[in-house]
Amino acid sequence: MDRVPMHRYEDAVAAFRWRVPDSFNFGGDVVDFWAQDAEKLALIWCDGNGHEERLTFADIGRLSNQFANALATHGVKKGDRVLVMLPRIPAWQIAMIGCLKLGAVPVPCIEMLTAKDIAYRVEHAGAKAAITTSANITKFEDLPIEVAISVGGCQAGWRDFDVELASASRDFTPAVVTADDPAVMYYTSGSTGEPKGVLHPARVLFAWRVSAWYWNDLRDDDLMWCTADTGWSKAGSSILFGPWSCGSAVLFYDGPFDAERRFELLEKYRVTVFCAAATELRRLVDIDAANYDLSALRLAISAGETVNPEIVERWRSKTGVPLLDGYGQTETLMTIVNYPTMPVKPGAMGRPLPGTAMTVLNDDNRPVTTGTVGQLAYRLPNPQFMLGYWRDDAQTEERIVDVDGTRYFLTGDMAYEDEDGYFFYQGRADDVINSAGYRIGPLEVENALMAHPAVQECAAVASPDPDRGEVVKAFVVLRAGHTDDAALVEELQDHAKCTTAPYKYPRKIEFVEELPKTVSGKIRRRELRDREFGANP
Repeated sequence: MDRVPMHRYEDAVAAFRWRVPDSFNFGGDVVDFWAQDAEKLALIWCDGNGHEERLTFADIGRLSNQFANALATHGVKKGDRVLVMLPRIPAWQIAMIGCLKLGAVPVPCIEMLTAKDIAYRVEHAGAKAAITTSANITKFEDLPIEVAISVGGCQAGWRDFDVELASASRDFTPAVVTADDPAVMYYTSGSTGEPKGVLHPARVLFAWRVSAWYWNDLRDDDLMWCTADTGWSKAGSSILFGPWSCGSAVLFYDGPFDAERRFELLEKYRVTVFCAAATELRRLVDIDAANYDLSALRLAISAGETVNPEIVERWRSKTGVPLLDGYGQTETLMTIVNYPTMPVKPGAMGRPLPGTAMTVLNDDNRPVTTGTVGQLAYRLPNPQFMLGYWRDDAQTEERIVDVDGTRYFLTGDMAYEDEDGYFFYQGRADDVINSAGYRIGPLEVENALMAHPAVQECAAVASPDPDRGEVVKAFVVLRAGHTDDAALVEELQDHAKCTTAPYKYPRKIEFVEELPKTVSGKIRRRELRDREFGANP
């Protein structure tokens, strides 16, 4: 499958054809391909203390071979799930590629997960192995992990990452992985129940290059920096699978967020393509970019949450660099984006990627007219689409509908399409909270709060926030004998932080006498959410 130049959107879409190989091993077919040039740079890593490390594709190829051999030596085989919970350090890329070369299925996880969150993923995924840092080992206590590897030191029952690599062979023949063999699994929150495991096949890793071609506009001499957490699929699109498919090097920074530091790194390493969440960009546009040499930077992109039009304009006016918003989901990868060669409409998600078709459906799953808001739907089949939700075929099929003989995946997002084919995001069709790019299921928050003895009932919904877009707000009905004061608010927030991942805690809490419910007793979260956003319930 060749890259069709996009001089004109309609021409590129008409000329584009999917040509997915029968088998595809990202480690062998991409990393080892670029590794043939012994000097080709793959990764620049640095941290908040000024340490730096540079790795070529040849380095990544060799080290990932050693990691694959280490896993195989301990009994990990093709198809086994491996939890990868690492910060922004080179071990993350090495572990991810090593798993893929072996044919094992990496399950990327964010470091903020609690022991409870990890236990759920280990059990649900049936994980055979895990790799994390020594600081996170205690979160894995008493879990049925057969192969446990630690970076930065280890404890009883764990194997040291550096020791394992040093004792493993540098030679490894990548496994044959067919296009529909499982390749990677991401967990994503839903509006009900526990997080879902989104299982992607090898063809998805191949297809990830398309958004890197047309949205990121990457070439083999680029240096891309994406600030996404390693546990999110965004890291796949803009740190790993996307850039390396194009032969682009990546900058990987492990340090706290600091707006000035972001610009210092852009200048120092002469980054050409920058990707950040809207939450970060809202902070960055307050910095005087004229103090920095951004002459190497030609493009900025953002996804995960809508970037306000004023932020797009302020970024461009301050840096002279376009900021292109994009839309995608863990289940579908990127689907609708703005393009460097196409005019950007304020507030628009953009237009569908070549090879991808989207439509808007009403409540009866019928196409709506231009300008009418409905649920955004993704036409199937598409090589970018997941195999399905892990161990939940029923929920997978529940999201797929037939429209005049064509199958569509319902995204759960509301949007409309204008007369020029641009799509505009209008919010969630379900109750998922999107805070600073993190998708938070309300039930996860509610379950945490319900474990507190003062809480009788509660509901978690999105509430508007100028910096994060949305934050979690909890409406709480107290048990008799408890006082609804500021001290209890703080106590409940601390309790939630200890019970589930800290980023999920309710930043706002309102005590109420009762919650709105349906006749059958289900909480009407949408009514509470509408109240927060000033809509009529």
